[in-house]
Amino acid sequence: MNAILLIAHAPLANALRQCALHVFPECGGSVMAVDVQPNLSPEETLATARIAMDQLVQPPHIQGVLVLTDIFGATPSNVAQKLVDGVTSRLITGVNLPMLLRAVSYRHEPLETLVSRAMVGGTQGVMQVAITAPQNQRRRNHDQEEHDHQQ
Repeated sequence: MNAILLIAHAPLANALRQCALHVFPECGGSVMAVDVQPNLSPEETLATARIAMDQLVQPPHIQGVLVLTDIFGATPSNVAQKLVDGVTSRLITGVNLPMLLRAVSYRHEPLETLVSRAMVGGTQGVMQVAITAPQNQRRRNHDQEEHDHQQ
């Protein structure tokens, strides 16, 4: 099984983790979060992230770690890049809830497959929803005008 480490601007990482636990309460041991605080240096954040990464890889059944961050080029992503080795850990930026839920769902698959599934979940989870009239109801464009003379 793979573990997931969220590194994002506070309070996003822990908020996403709480959402994952809401849907998958059993994933608590394999999903950790590091909120990047605005008053901490990148070095302090890296130290915290290293501790989280070490805790994730402690259990013998963990094969790899998928690290998810919010914005490429920002502190969370820069910190994560220093953690990830490309072999037993991978990094995806632009995390969203559909991506995380997909990753949690497929954390038992090989790390390379997990990366692909998470990317698909993140991109397919973003869509424009059309606003239409409720089914079986006619539009009321002129109803008010038709009845104005009766007032």
